[in-house]
Amino acid sequence: MNISEGTFGGKPTSSHHLFRVENGKIDEHWDTIETIPAKSVENRERQVLSH
Repeated sequence: MNISEGTFGGKPTSSHHLFRVENGKIDEHWDTIETIPAKSVENRERQVLSH
């Protein structure tokens, strides 16, 4: 599983990738991409600044 955050289309975005491996090769791949709500980004920035 891979989880990452960045921007897509100028908006804060989270993406998740899940892989099923068989015989040493990727056999299946699922993914999702979502825009992170502005309130969530604001809360994270506050948490980082307070540490």
